[in-house]
Amino acid sequence: MDDDKLMDFLHKFVGDLGATITAGGVVIGHELGLYRAMVGTPGTSDDLARRTKCDPRYVAEWLRGQAAGGYVTYEPATETYSLTEEQAFILANPDGAVYAPGAFVLALGSLQAMDKVVDAFRTGAGVGWHEHDHGVFVGCEQFFRPGYNANLVPAWIPALNGVEAKLRAGAKVADIGCGLGASTILMAEQYPSTQLAGYDYHEGSIELARKRAADAGVAERITFDVASAQDFPGTGYDLVATFDCLHDMGDPLGAATHIRQSLDADGTWLIVEPYAGNDVTENLNPVGRVYYGFSIFLCVPNALSQPGGYSLGAQAGEQAIADVVAQAGFTRFRRASETPFNIVYEARP
Repeated sequence: MDDDKLMDFLHKFVGDLGATITAGGVVIGHELGLYRAMVGTPGTSDDLARRTKCDPRYVAEWLRGQAAGGYVTYEPATETYSLTEEQAFILANPDGAVYAPGAFVLALGSLQAMDKVVDAFRTGAGVGWHEHDHGVFVGCEQFFRPGYNANLVPAWIPALNGVEAKLRAGAKVADIGCGLGASTILMAEQYPSTQLAGYDYHEGSIELARKRAADAGVAERITFDVASAQDFPGTGYDLVATFDCLHDMGDPLGAATHIRQSLDADGTWLIVEPYAGNDVTENLNPVGRVYYGFSIFLCVPNALSQPGGYSLGAQAGEQAIADVVAQAGFTRFRRASETPFNIVYEARP
């Protein structure tokens, strides 16, 4: 045995163990507003406890652990803690381009299904999205919404041929697998002449989406209803969108076929999927690791819980998506845009 390689792997293990338990600390900071209370205001643990009306002993231990992990900054001379601009950007702004606490809410919610997923490994059965902890539903929105806020209107829609002009003039749009409606609501806010419909098979998510649309003041321009990607109603859509959900489906081909039938002759299918290469070796990196991890607990089990025979997983890659699109009868498919976390495809009839 190589002692240096052993120590390198041991260090990796300790780092991963610290990251795993730190996930809980990040969610505590999110839930109690600890990060937000630190923005622009360095202070001691007692100061932060007073500002957030939390117990000083718990806050002190939380800050020490966060500082050890590099999530907050400690100044030993004054015994004060603070957030750098970069830390605040990632940890304290749920509407920013990246919001790390939402990802940890999703991760911890996913792990609540451990017993079910262990059984699924043995039996080959599935675990439906609706069977997961509530943290999965809200965490998924908190994880993906910042990326949609930063990219959907400024970059992704303009990258599609002729779609932005249609939305500004007034179009008919369906958001399939809409979850809590973050993407649907964002489009409604940006394109007031467009009518949108959001569909998801999970009734609890649809209920929350309706509430959030009302809170955002756009409920009169969005309908949210329970329906699957294979049977949602309506035809003549100018745009159908699937955000980070096609790979979760047991029957993505059935969904693609139904989407093609629902589109206007000059319509567009916007497909947003996790960033992935076509080959496993292309995905052996930090982003791939995250997505494979979520895929174990969420994507593959959900697909295997449904009829259809597919389990693409979160790292399916462009070729797998292109194959589904082509089999459904679409004649045009291209990569329209990308970020470090997503690839955006355009499909046309």
